[in-house]
Amino acid sequence: MHVSFATSAGRAGRPNEDFVGAVPGAVVLLDGAGIPGAEALCAHGVAWYTHRLGGTLLGGLSRADGRDLAAILADAIAETAAAHRATCDIADPSSPQATVLMARAHRGRLDHLLLADSYLVLDQVGGGVRVVTDERELVARRECAAPLAGVTPATPEYDRIRATCVAALRARRNQPDGYWIAKDDPQAAWEAATGSHPLDELNGVAMLSNGASRIVSPYGLTNWPGVRDVLAVDGPSGVIRRVREFEDQVRGDPDALVPDDATVACCRLAP
Repeated sequence: MHVSFATSAGRAGRPNEDFVGAVPGAVVLLDGAGIPGAEALCAHGVAWYTHRLGGTLLGGLSRADGRDLAAILADAIAETAAAHRATCDIADPSSPQATVLMARAHRGRLDHLLLADSYLVLDQVGGGVRVVTDERELVARRECAAPLAGVTPATPEYDRIRATCVAALRARRNQPDGYWIAKDDPQAAWEAATGSHPLDELNGVAMLSNGASRIVSPYGLTNWPGVRDVLAVDGPSGVIRRVREFEDQVRGDPDALVPDDATVACCRLAP
């Protein structure tokens, strides 16, 4: 497995809350959730959380013992929680948390694990592209935001309803009827979406954080086969560069999204 990756902070002067790293045969990508108010709950911050959790995951994967990916993640969540439980309010729904994407080549197969909304792109032998993600947060967000439909933005009524929507979404975090994300509860690891694919059916895989996946949606700069093509020519930095160029073009537009941290990892499997 040959791995290359790139990452870019969304805004100058703020830490990059994404994490990406690799050990022989495995790659990890985390997207930290920078929730307003988290600074008052955790003295370390979201970037610390993602880097601590990511480093612990790499340590577990480096043993190359074929242990279940969910078990490795559960242990890493527990170890990271223990590292700041005494000083921080880690049980609060807004305390630092992160999406998790893990991919590992082992015994002729590529195993993967996804927790929340990062993207795994499988470049299949024969030319097809398959995209795997965990859509439960997106579904929960859409359902919780339904009361805002038809309400005029920038009005007191909109702000009031939006606050209730945000509270409803947070209440569904790491709950059976909601979505799961790495935070303080190791049980979340066992709720992750997992899969396995024969290595001889893949040319390679790519991993994208939410900020990088904007190249496809909502920006519509290309499709997923197009992402594979960009990676083949310009590598992970080429994907991020296209995202940032588009964001520069729409800067100042009141409807433009705030730039997010963006991270891409590319793994070539074929010789």
